Amino acid sequence: MSKICPTCGKELADSAQFCDNCGTSFVNQQNGSQSAPNTQQNAQGGYQAAEVYSPEDIEKNKVMAGLAYLIFFLPLIACPDSRYARFHANQALLVFLLGLAAGVINIIPILGCVVSVIAYVFTIVLIIMGMVNAFGGKAKELPLIGKIKIIK
Repeated sequence: MSKICPTCGKELADSAQFCDNCGTSFVNQQNGSQSAPNTQQNAQGGYQAAEVYSPEDIEKNKVMAGLAYLIFFLPLIACPDSRYARFHANQALLVFLLGLAAGVINIIPILGCVVSVIAYVFTIVLIIMGMVNAFGGKAKELPLIGKIKIIK
């Protein structure tokens, strides 16, 4: 038998104390509350704080969060109080800055062109990953750049 995460719907082991997909804690699940601060194990075996977004916030704002990857500031205008949308606005801003950096690197002859093409392809992959996560109701950090927090 296994648990189903109430936030993202992922199937987990009965012994799971948190969802390894979205970070929802099951420590105080008997009375419907979640423990704070929530922790999850990182790749190095240590523990870090993981934000938990309410299912209502996710459901109400996932369209704006997904559109952030096209216009990063849209959620900041349309739903400024949503923590979920702000998370994705931050991730989208990072992707935008990566694309901007790729454009600047493109100025360098020959090597700059090669590096910028790789950066552009990586940027497109990150945009797709971000949109899939946002529209899917997940708050996953993007690879390599996702841990940077510009928008709090």
